[in-house]
Amino acid sequence: MEYSPPPLFKQGASARAKVVIFSLIAIALLVADARWQALGTVRQGVGTALYPLQRLALMPRDAAYSVGEYFSSLSRIETENRELLRQQVANAQAMQQAQLMAAENAQLRRLLGASERLAVKSLMAEILYDARDPFTRKIVLDRGSQHGVKPGQPVIDDTGVVGQVTRVFPFTAEITLLTDKDQAIPVQVVRSGLRSVAYGRGQSGALDLRFMPANADIRKDDLLVTSGIDGVYPAGLAVAKVLQVEHKSSDAFAKIVCQPAAGIDRNRQLLILLTEFQLPPREPAVSPAKADAKSAAKPAPAQPAVAPAANPANPPQRPATGAVSAAPASAPAPAPAPAPAPAAPAPASPTNPARSAPPAAAAAVKAVPAKPVTAAAAPASTSGPAQLAPVAPMEPRQ
Repeated sequence: MEYSPPPLFKQGASARAKVVIFSLIAIALLVADARWQALGTVRQGVGTALYPLQRLALMPRDAAYSVGEYFSSLSRIETENRELLRQQVANAQAMQQAQLMAAENAQLRRLLGASERLAVKSLMAEILYDARDPFTRKIVLDRGSQHGVKPGQPVIDDTGVVGQVTRVFPFTAEITLLTDKDQAIPVQVVRSGLRSVAYGRGQSGALDLRFMPANADIRKDDLLVTSGIDGVYPAGLAVAKVLQVEHKSSDAFAKIVCQPAAGIDRNRQLLILLTEFQLPPREPAVSPAKADAKSAAKPAPAQPAVAPAANPANPPQRPATGAVSAAPASAPAPAPAPAPAPAAPAPASPTNPARSAPPAAAAAVKAVPAKPVTAAAAPASTSGPAQLAPVAPMEPRQ
């Protein structure tokens, strides 16, 4: 009986034969594909059929790559975000500086144009800080007496009046703003020409026109400019604009509130007008006695001398002539005008003949005689100082 191995252990062609066969098949396929491109369709079909298996086999690798890329990209994005934030802050600061420089440049150009329009010399100044007193409206500039700044000079910007120099130091100056409660400025309404004085209202930042009659010709939106009558502010500088006008029947004055035209709290650069404000020389006070002496010392115009009317019962006495000639020494000569007739002298008393002299002298001083002095009487009134005769004491009238 012939022995045969079980089917599981049956052996076909030898391994060497299989290698040779498969090698020949592979070489044939390579030659056919290279020479005649005969296996392109087969290759595409096999690749399509095996693609899901390829993706399934590559999934673990792709997952590992995705996790690593996620963490690396997260770190990279955070770094880039921090860098962009830093650049944004730097760019924001640069942009703010550029905007500030542009605004300052525009303000300086406007101030330059304003200084060219003014007829007086001006000086550019910059605000250093506000005054320390919270109840006042004052600022300090970086220009002082070494630069020609003097107290009383006005300070303006490109749109109007800002304030006035109140105190000066060698290198700084203190400016009181228009809105200070103790500051006043003479103004004029452009539309009607009405003049008034504007007063500051303190921290409210507005101005008041006080003591204006209720029927004053002033309206809302009227423009107020400097009047120039004070000799400090040049005429025509814009001061404020009328915001509110109230008339009450119970009040004698109107309530007028104005908004300053200048940038009181906005601008950093200002113009100081180098005006020379000098008060006119004040004449010394003259007492009335000195004024009378000066007027008496002046030569009086020549006037025809007159004498009292002749009285046969009471001839003129020497004391009366002396009183007439001595009168100009104490009072100025009266203007020539017709005077009333002198009062009749009292009758002479037989006991006291000299009683008729004093009334004649008083009449000669108070009234101008109506008749001119004759040629014979003229030398008696002009010759030397008058000699008064002794007068006896007067007796009481009966």
